[in-house]
Amino acid sequence: MATSTLTARLVNPLVNGLLAIAPLANWAKHRARTMMIERAESLGVPWRQIVADLRTQDLDADLAKVKNPDLIYPDYYLTSFHAYAEGNLGWEPAIEVEVAAYAVHSRIFAPEKTNQPSREGDAMLRASFHQVLEKLEKPQDILDIGCSVGMSTFALQDIYPEAEITGLDLSPYFLAIAARNSEKVPLRQKISWIHAAAENMPLADQSFDLISLSLVCHELPQAATHQILQECRRLLRPNGHLAIMDMNPQSQIYAKMPPYILTLLKSTEPYLDQYFGLDMAKLMGKSGFRHISITCNTPRHRVILAQVSE
Repeated sequence: MATSTLTARLVNPLVNGLLAIAPLANWAKHRARTMMIERAESLGVPWRQIVADLRTQDLDADLAKVKNPDLIYPDYYLTSFHAYAEGNLGWEPAIEVEVAAYAVHSRIFAPEKTNQPSREGDAMLRASFHQVLEKLEKPQDILDIGCSVGMSTFALQDIYPEAEITGLDLSPYFLAIAARNSEKVPLRQKISWIHAAAENMPLADQSFDLISLSLVCHELPQAATHQILQECRRLLRPNGHLAIMDMNPQSQIYAKMPPYILTLLKSTEPYLDQYFGLDMAKLMGKSGFRHISITCNTPRHRVILAQVSE
């Protein structure tokens, strides 16, 4: 299916019209969330118990350690994401993001005939990303943009244990959970956590050999993506690499998605239309990257790898 046809299929007027009706949008968000919880617990992931246990912890103390009180959030971030009214700026999304990832990614590698979900889907997704990175020289300094609660950051540290790694995110709630989790493993204490906007990162020029954006760009408007790419270009050393792993707009999975499921998906992802309509490789070229390659790492994801000039 041609890209323009697929984009038109995803930017479905009926679906967008339904989501413009507040009660229907709220119902879709509630239904999407309920489905995630049910799937997680069917996989043996005790969603409700994990959340209850975390709520007993002194999370506000962790928040104070990582939060930048002077940070001004971009307008696009102050909206509902993933069926949470507060978006990413609250404890509920931060507490639940890891168990949600197990549910959301559980069917990525499921056999087509059975569609049987697996708790290992998330780990397999991240491993498929890292397989694409194997062709690179081992980086010494890595920046993980949009690191959330650290799942992507810890996975990078597992394959590059000698590297200095920085995790950066706009949500201090996510970072508080990441920092708490990193304290449980001595090796992970080497990670630096930064609360900042990726469009204007408080980091020195040419500080990194590898910058990773894992499952971030589909949550951004196009203008923000462009700004972040330019920042990545600034922060990478000569011959450094940018690696983006995200949903693949050309995947037939999305092309064949029933309107009902598409409605549920789009109710939780406010910028999905903008992402699917963006020519990422072209934008990366305009932002100063070269040797741009695209690899399909799962039936519904791709890795875009690019390099800066010397």
